Amino acid sequence: MTVIILTNCPPGLRGFLTRWLLEVSPGVFLGSTSARIRDLLWDEVQTYRDKGRALLAYQTDTEQGFTFRTHEHAWEPVDHEGLTLIHRPTRKRTTGLPKQGWSNAAKRRRFGN
Repeated sequence: MTVIILTNCPPGLRGFLTRWLLEVSPGVFLGSTSARIRDLLWDEVQTYRDKGRALLAYQTDTEQGFTFRTHEHAWEPVDHEGLTLIHRPTRKRTTGLPKQGWSNAAKRRRFGN
């Protein structure tokens, strides 16, 4: 089983993928292809995705039973003791200082509102 998910990609790429896979929802393609065809489709997605993002998930003989690849996603797959997990980057604060002033709860306690 092969699943390709496209976000913000050109319609021509979506049309190309419908030759091999079934589009079950806008940007979500599902099908059963050989490994060679899957890799060729992924190469085309990476080439023609324009400014969009892409994710490929497929079955393998691993503990999880599947693996996936991402292209231009903020979340990255990482290997952790044989399991593929998603690393979500944390947002960086613009300043290292805490927010100044009283919290809303402190204001209510102090002034009885």
